[in-house]
Formats: sequence, structure tokens, C-alpha cells
Amino acid sequence: MTTPTLRSPNTVLANAVEDAVDVLRPSIVDSGIESIGFSVGTQINGHPHLGTHLVQSLAFLLAERARDEFGIETTVDFCALDNSPAETIRADGRRYQRAYVHSLSADEITALVSQHYLPLFDACRARTNVPYTVSTYTQQQETPAFRAEFLRTLELLDEIGTWLSPHSGSAHIRLPCPACGWAEKYADRTRLLELDDAGGLFEAVCFEHGRYEADVTPLGGGYLDLATLYRNVVKERSFRPDDRTLHVMVKGGDWAFGCQLVDGAHAALGMPAGPLPTRIFTPQILGSDGGKLSKSLLREAAEAGLVEADATPAWLLDPSSWPGTQEDYIEALTGLGELVLSDPRHFFRSYTTTALEALMSTRRPATHNSQAKRPRTMPIYRQYFDLIASGEKTVEVRVAYESMKRIKVGDLINFTCRDLSCLTQVKRVGRYRTFKEMFGTERVEAVNPKATEDEQLEAIHAIFPPHKEALGVLTFEIERVDPS
Repeated sequence: MTTPTLRSPNTVLANAVEDAVDVLRPSIVDSGIESIGFSVGTQINGHPHLGTHLVQSLAFLLAERARDEFGIETTVDFCALDNSPAETIRADGRRYQRAYVHSLSADEITALVSQHYLPLFDACRARTNVPYTVSTYTQQQETPAFRAEFLRTLELLDEIGTWLSPHSGSAHIRLPCPACGWAEKYADRTRLLELDDAGGLFEAVCFEHGRYEADVTPLGGGYLDLATLYRNVVKERSFRPDDRTLHVMVKGGDWAFGCQLVDGAHAALGMPAGPLPTRIFTPQILGSDGGKLSKSLLREAAEAGLVEADATPAWLLDPSSWPGTQEDYIEALTGLGELVLSDPRHFFRSYTTTALEALMSTRRPATHNSQAKRPRTMPIYRQYFDLIASGEKTVEVRVAYESMKRIKVGDLINFTCRDLSCLTQVKRVGRYRTFKEMFGTERVEAVNPKATEDEQLEAIHAIFPPHKEALGVLTFEIERVDPS
């Protein structure tokens, strides 16, 4: 079955991979990775627009796809950026800002995250069986790993400042006033006074309380409100290399431009002891003028009479305005995510709000049936997909990791390869200790009619090393079903 609703051009990256998660493969092969953590962060500055929700839901769908492809357990780690500016003012000829963490109570921030994000995360977890965690930037900047890495960057502050702020050459280190929480937006008068093994001593100036000092150590002292690029440099370097977890940063497509400066800063600092996280850039959502979807720009344009106020559907800017139930919205959103992941050409590209509206609307269910059986999506290489589609391959083999153990007789599996899909139903589940034992029961030609047992064992062992085989082996006897 093909997907006639979307046609996408080829790109350099799409042409190099069979699936979007193939970009993770070089970091996984022969690395001893035991888990993958997909990290996604969002500024909590009011209602998220659809682009933000799409990035977050794609993090879950990418985690599900990677888990099923590589046989590695995955998680989604959401960081609520509570250092997002909540208030801005001008004083003393300078701009000051106060972050949400200093404007709201901890309970208010928790309520804000619960209102705007947790319903989507809970639905995505139920749909993909991928667990998630929630933290705040405040908690992140408090960790000894983050602070120790920040202090190490101060040794080469001039070198990285050129990358993190090319115009001024000065990296923005905001250390909010401990009395009121206000900080100079561009940290013009923030100075590093001392740096030694104990930490870094800074001075800064508040428009109301005057000069103050912050003694930053790995264990505390001051609030580190780093500018966006600087924050990402420190975060990426603070992941520990010895936890056998591949860390993947899931970012909107607009980040692809900024990461050249982040990578320049990494090079200036010298590479850390372990590998840096891998990045995946999700499709960028564009307005009708080709610019990134922006609530503020659309509002300003409408007020200036440059565009019609209702030219963009309200639910694209505030998903709570979706004309239907929240369940229908999440169904349409995740359906869109699965569509763009069905082919690398659909994923490594951008979408206008017009295209997004059309794609989302076609996936808007007339009624919501929570009891409907949802197929499990399994990406598969073309040579095996063709054998399943033709009915020649009736047994699929997988490693027995936890997510696969949950598949049972009667479940639907939708095998996909680029824009092709083949819906099947599980008729029988087999469980074995080794691949060799599996071939003692399963018919060789049912697993792959084009290869002998020895050839299949060689191919399987090339994909699944001994530590994966030790988890056990599962087989699923399948038969094609009519998707209608």
C-alpha cells in the first residue's frame, strides 16, 4: 500500500538512508550501547504551537522505531526550559529579563507543564510503549556534571565566545540577581573575577539592587541561565560517556543552522572524553512566507494588516483550539508523525502550515474508537519487505527485548519500507534461547525462502551480536490482512 497524500523531493540525507533512524546506526554498531535516550527540550512560554507538539511526538515515534529496529530499549527525556523569559523590561539603558523559574512558584511551573505537555506525553507513551521522564532546566543546571562542565568551559571563554556570540565575541552568562531574579539579557556587565579548582567567582549588576557576586561551584552557588547556544554546548558535553546509553538530541529543523556554531565551540574546547550526543533534526514548520512558524510574527503581521487574522487556523498556533476532542487531535498528530517517518524523503524536509493543515485534516477521525486495534509498525529492509508482501516470508525473527515480548497472537504488525506498508496479523509466537535453536523448529523457507539456514544464521549474527542473542529469540508467524 502506498501513501498517495504526500509527495516529497529527494535530499542528500534521504538518499543515503533507508529509514530516518539509520542516522543512529554508526553510533550503535559494535559500541556496546544498551539503551537510547531521546532528549527534547521546550521553552515553556505559554501555549505550544503545533510545531512544538510535532517535535515532541516525533521523539516518541523515533524512540519506538529505533527500539524496534535495533533491539535496544529507549526512553524520551523531556526538559522543560523554565529559564525561558517570562518578563522583560528596559532599565539603565539595558534590557533585563526574568525567567519563569523566578516569576512563578514551583507548583505553578509544575501545573503549566502538566497542562500543556503531559496529556500528549501520556498518550504517546500509551501508543508507543516508550517511557518518559520530565525535568526542568533548573534541575539540570543544579547537577554537578552540568556545573563542572560549565566551569571547564571558562578556561577557554574567549575562544568559545567567538563561536557562541560571533558579533560581540562574548558568551552570555546570565546570573540572575539573588534578591529579585532579574538579569541583564545580554550579560553586558557580568564579569568573571576568579577561576580556580574551587569554582568561578562572577560579578553582575542589577538595575534595582546594584552590584552583586555569584560564586559558582560544582555543588551550587548562583543560578546558571546560559544563552541558548552556550546551554546546549554545556548540556551536550555533560552527558557521561560510561553509562552505555546513546544520547540523542531531538531538535526542530531550525536548529540545523545554529549547530554549526555549537560544533565550533566544541572544537575550540577540544573533544570530551566520550562521544557527544547524536542529533536528529525534525521537519521544520513554515508559515506561508517560508519563515519558521512563529506565533508572535503572525500576530504582529495580522495587527499590521499584512495578513488576514484568520489566515492560519487557530489550532496550528494553539492545539487546544483543535475542532474536536483531544484524543482526535493526538490521533491526527501521531498519524502525521508516522506518515513523515514512513519515508526519509518525508522526514528530511520542511512543511508549510497549509500542507500541515491538509495532512492533519485528512487524518482527523470522524469518531474516536479507543477500542480499535492499532497496528504495531515495524520498519524492515526492502528485500524482506517484498517477501512478506508477496506472502513468501511468513515468519519474522526478532530479539526478545521487552517491547517485543508484549506482542501476542492476534496483534497487527504493519511492516514498512519507505512509503510502502504491508499489514499483517500474528498467528503464532515462538520463543527460543538461540537462533540456532529457533531453526530447529521454524521452517527455514518460512523465515527466508531465498537463503539457506547457514546463510541466514550468518546474516542474523551480523545484525545481532552475542549479547543481543543472549536476550532470547522471538518468532512471529504472520499472514497478510486487508487494511480496509
